[in-house]
Amino acid sequence: MKTIDELLAEGVSGKRVFVRADLNVPLDGTTITDDGRIRAVVPTVKALADAGARVVVASHLGRPKGAPDPAFSLAPAAARLGELLGADVAFATDTVGESATATVAGLADGQVAVIENLRFNAGETSKDDAERGAFADQLAALADVYVGDGFGAVHRKHASVFDLPARLPHAAGYLIATEVGVLKKLTEDVRRPYVVALGGAKVSDKLGVIDHLLEKADRILIGGGMAYTFLKAQGHEVGISLLQEDQIPAVLDYLKRAKERGVEFVLPVDVLVSAEFPDLKTKAPAHPATVAADAIPADEEGLDIGPETRKLYASKLADAGTVFWNGPMGVFEHPDYAEGTKAVAQALVDSPAFTVVGGGDSAAAVRILGFDEKAFGHISTGGGASLEYLEGKTLPGLAALED
Repeated sequence: MKTIDELLAEGVSGKRVFVRADLNVPLDGTTITDDGRIRAVVPTVKALADAGARVVVASHLGRPKGAPDPAFSLAPAAARLGELLGADVAFATDTVGESATATVAGLADGQVAVIENLRFNAGETSKDDAERGAFADQLAALADVYVGDGFGAVHRKHASVFDLPARLPHAAGYLIATEVGVLKKLTEDVRRPYVVALGGAKVSDKLGVIDHLLEKADRILIGGGMAYTFLKAQGHEVGISLLQEDQIPAVLDYLKRAKERGVEFVLPVDVLVSAEFPDLKTKAPAHPATVAADAIPADEEGLDIGPETRKLYASKLADAGTVFWNGPMGVFEHPDYAEGTKAVAQALVDSPAFTVVGGGDSAAAVRILGFDEKAFGHISTGGGASLEYLEGKTLPGLAALED
């Protein structure tokens, strides 16, 4: 895989360099609520611009249905990128049409443009190779060189991620190089004990990574909505908590295999419960109750790990050599249910281990809850991509960058 430093050494001045970034940031209307993914691509864009390249940045945002939708415009992301670069960033109002063609043609050496949301074109996400390839051909006409730096999208077989690199000389940007280097530390050169903390809503989202980590981890901590399927599998009442009953056989198999392999599987011992889901807009007080994990009332739902579980999980993380954390421990967006996620984050900060926050909601939680990002070994920009890498899957966007 060619690195961006090798590309820069060859010279990019005057060349149109297509950077597939991940600007898929959360928006409240047109206001960006977490710009972490934009900041992550700045080093690559700046290095190319400083070397005289004409930089064309492209990304998706959200899940528009293959047609323009103002709610998913990249305009706010383009404006924020300009602020972070300290330079004007041109914006094309389409992907491969007149605006994109004119905007790219108008770039001078060292200037940067962002084209509109790639998913406004159905060819980006098409499962038909010919349709996807045709869109990749149109994108290739905008550039001379391709740089892949959208780690959050490398697990997608999309036109700009998989097909376009085959049509242009290509290299990996700084972000992808960093992410892959970190993930190798979690799979090839692990300092032990290796502790994995998994949360989030659904067990089904984590089945593959749990299956794979049973072969590698020393200890697995479970929280978030997925914990209630584990508790149900053990025969406990979980009330109206989030539950995937169809996953109980898989969960029982994991618990059995963990015991056979000597992998410590740690589940909540107490939880915060309520009969109502909290109002995440007004943040009105929720007044949760704390109950033992095996005593959830039938008409209430678990929404965070409890104080004893927080202490337990902190102790299980304290002696780690390596920690991978993916998924919040509760509904962290509401202050009454944020303490579990905050406790795990603080335990990572306090730990001498190599700590990796695995993207997605857990990365957002770290920033929203006010933690210094530099206190962690690495905060990934791609939750799904990180998980699939740890499952041992081949990621299309990384395979496409291999020579």
